[in-house]
Amino acid sequence: MILQLSKELIVEQLCRQLSSHFLFEQKEKCMIYDGIDDVLIMCEENFRHSSNKYFITEDGDARFNPYHSVQYMIFLYYLSHYLFLHGKECSQLCDKIYYLNKILNSVDLFYAIELPSHFGAEHPLGSVMGRAKYSDGFFFYQGCTVGGTRSVDGNLFYPEIGKNVWMYANSSILGKCRIGDNVNIGAGAIVKNQDIPGNCSVFGESPNLIIKKRIK
Repeated sequence: MILQLSKELIVEQLCRQLSSHFLFEQKEKCMIYDGIDDVLIMCEENFRHSSNKYFITEDGDARFNPYHSVQYMIFLYYLSHYLFLHGKECSQLCDKIYYLNKILNSVDLFYAIELPSHFGAEHPLGSVMGRAKYSDGFFFYQGCTVGGTRSVDGNLFYPEIGKNVWMYANSSILGKCRIGDNVNIGAGAIVKNQDIPGNCSVFGESPNLIIKKRIK
């Protein structure tokens, strides 16, 4: 992958950002260095599947610019998630990186959430990606929400989202939903406790959704 900054400068900049907002220890810098190579591989795998000219060159090489906010958002999520999977001793550092992502990019991508290897976003300010089962090709715009609902008996339910689902501005997927593959959730749509078939576009609000078959 082509790096706009060297690996060392990426880590140094991140550490300065963290130390400017939180108490930050040298051992945490070592944790970041221990994981940075694996995290950059994850970013490369993600960026290679993007059609965005800022993510990939004409020759098909992925590129990472830490000053591109969506790329950096993805990097910070993958880093916090990677550290979360590698032991409780990283828990405070995970919290700090998660919080930093909120501060810098105005998104809520909690590190315990399993976002897929291939996901993307455009102008994602104000979006919250909560607990759900996500699949490759997931994409979201600004003001989007994915999260759970609670039944009258207290049970929690979360969505299952198929492949290549796009959420347009200010749309939501909430609760006990199964979203099929190749679905567009239209701007402002609210899908709540309702299954959506594959290959369609969705508008309006549950339970009165308008579901239109997509024409290939």
